[in-house]
Amino acid sequence: MSASLLFTAVFAACLLLGLALRFWLLSRQVRHVARHRGAVPAAFAQTISLAAHQKAADYTLAKARLGMLEMSWSAALLLAWTLLGGLDLLNRLLLGALGPGLAQQLALLAAFALIGGVLELPFALWQTFGLEERFGFNKMTWRLWLGDTLKGVLLGAALGLPLAAAILWLMAQAGSLWWLWAWGLLTGWTLLLQFVYPSWIAPLFNKFEPLEDATLKARVNALMQRCGFAAKGLYVMDGSRRSAHANAYFTGFGRNKRVVFFDTLLRQLSTGEVEAVLAHELGHFRHRHILKRMGLTFAVSLAGFALLGWLSGQVWFYTGLGVQPSLSAGNEAVALLLFMLAMPVFTFFVSPLLAQLSRRDEFEADAYAVAQTRAQDLAGALLKLYQDNASTLTPDPVYVRFYYSHPPASERLARMQAGPAAA
Repeated sequence: MSASLLFTAVFAACLLLGLALRFWLLSRQVRHVARHRGAVPAAFAQTISLAAHQKAADYTLAKARLGMLEMSWSAALLLAWTLLGGLDLLNRLLLGALGPGLAQQLALLAAFALIGGVLELPFALWQTFGLEERFGFNKMTWRLWLGDTLKGVLLGAALGLPLAAAILWLMAQAGSLWWLWAWGLLTGWTLLLQFVYPSWIAPLFNKFEPLEDATLKARVNALMQRCGFAAKGLYVMDGSRRSAHANAYFTGFGRNKRVVFFDTLLRQLSTGEVEAVLAHELGHFRHRHILKRMGLTFAVSLAGFALLGWLSGQVWFYTGLGVQPSLSAGNEAVALLLFMLAMPVFTFFVSPLLAQLSRRDEFEADAYAVAQTRAQDLAGALLKLYQDNASTLTPDPVYVRFYYSHPPASERLARMQAGPAAA
C-alpha cells in the first residue's frame, strides 16, 4: 500500500472512530439526563425547584440533539472538502481565474472561510434564534445579529488576511525553518491582540461602562488589594443585549487587564456572591493557570508548525487528503487548509486529558475563592448560575470526564463543604 493510500485509510478510520465515539458519548448524556429528569438530586432538593431542574434537563437534551445533527453535517463537510475533492476543485478554479501567486492563495483561504461559514450558518442561526430563543436565553435581534456578523467578517479580514499573507510568504521564502519564524509571528500577533482587545476590539461589539455600585466596587477593590492583583478598571458589559446567560471575566494583558462583569450577573447575584465569583477568577491568576495555559498553547502550536513544516513537503499528505499538489504554483495555502482540516480528527482523542487539566484548575480556583471569601457565597453563586444558565445537575459521568472543562456542580459543592483544603 502506498503512503498516500495508507494516510487516507488512517484519516478515514480516525474520522469514523471519532464520530462514533462522539455519538456514543452524546447518547450516554441524553439517556442519563433524561433518566434523572423527574427528580431533583437530593443534594439540591432544598435550593433548586423541580421546574428549574427539568428546564435544565430539556435544554441539555435539546443541545445534545442539535449537536448530533451538527456533528454529522461537519463530518460530511470534512469529507467533501478532503477525500471527495472539494478543496482541490476550489484551488483549481482559483488558479484558473487568478493564476499562481500570493493573491490566489489568499483568495483560496478567504473563499474557504466564506463557503465554510455559509454552510455552517443554519446551525448557528438555529442555535441562537431557535434553541436559545425557545428556552428564553436569546435577547439578540436580527438587526443586531447582522451587525455583529458584518463587523466580525470585516474584522476577521482586516486582522486575518495580513497575518495569513505573512505566513504564506514565510512558507515560500524563509527556507526549511519557515515554520519557526511563522510560529514566532503568530505568537507575537496573539500577544498583541491580548493587549489591544479590551480597548480596541471588544467595544466594537459591546458597551462597557465603569462599575458604579459603590459597595460592590469597594469590596472588589479590597479583594484585589488583598490578593495582590491590579487591574486598569472595573467595567459592566451589556451582555443582556444578546443573551440572558451571565458571566464575569478578566481581559487584557499586563497592565491593560480589566475586570468585566456581565450586567446579567450583577442582577442575579448578591454583592457577596459577585465577590466570590471574582475571587474564583483571581484564583486562576494566583495559581498562574492563565500563563500555564498560554504556555501550553504556544508549545502545542510550535509542535503543530513543526509538523506542518514537514507535512507540507510530503506529496502523500496532499494526495492522501484528496488534493493534487501543483507543480507550477505554490501549495502553501492548500497545506495550511489541509492541516487545519485534518488535525482535529487526530487530536480529538486527547480531549479527556485537556478537560481533566482544566477541571483540576477549576478546583484550585474554587479553593482559593473559599480561602478569600465565604464558601456559602461561592456555593450560592454557583447554584444561581447553574440554574440561570440551565446547566444540568445530572450529567453523565463518562461524558463529564471526556468533555467538561468545569467540574459538575455536585463535585464542586461537595469539595467546598469539605473545607478550603478539599475545595
